[in-house]
Amino acid sequence: MEHKLNVLLINGSPNGKGCTYTALSEVERTLQAEGIGTEMVHIGNKDIRGCIACFKCAEQGRCVFNDMVNELAPKFEAADGLVVGSPVYYAGPNGTLTNLLDRLFFSTHFSKRMKVGAAVCSARRGGTTATFDRLNKYFTISEMPIVSGRYWNMVHGSNAEQVLQDEEGMQNMRFVGRNMAFLVRAIAAERERGGLPQQEEVNYTNFIR
Repeated sequence: MEHKLNVLLINGSPNGKGCTYTALSEVERTLQAEGIGTEMVHIGNKDIRGCIACFKCAEQGRCVFNDMVNELAPKFEAADGLVVGSPVYYAGPNGTLTNLLDRLFFSTHFSKRMKVGAAVCSARRGGTTATFDRLNKYFTISEMPIVSGRYWNMVHGSNAEQVLQDEEGMQNMRFVGRNMAFLVRAIAAERERGGLPQQEEVNYTNFIR
């Protein structure tokens, strides 16, 4: 049976239907219009602790703390793309979200190569570029191509209604959705035609020897 391309969206805001959700929903609608399957998961109101570097995931194949991280792991593995959304807190992403992403990326040992990643952030005023940069780090360390729009992937407003009035920001969410759909399809086609780029064994080099 033919694999249906799909994207997982993670809402890292404590507010399930607020600014971040509004931005993510525009990306999701666009993906669906392009024929890409989607699932949005709200994690911002969950109790998710940070990584304690116990390395038990290397033995057990899953995080030792059995919460949303382990619930999302198979969804992430099955997804062709990942969209992560966060409000801005002190010029950075929500701590609950980064706790989840630290553990999700570290404890899952399946390859994330060529899964497509996108970060979306929302703020009343400032701190979006720092938040955007922080979230993109998860993708770049994992060989995940990053989706861009025609501006940084951000919206502005104090509530969902104000975000909807940010016409440029909402339009950019549609650019992100279309660009992500294109990349997901292109990578899937190339994977089928000739496989992924050649991989090398990673050389871990410490600065102090």
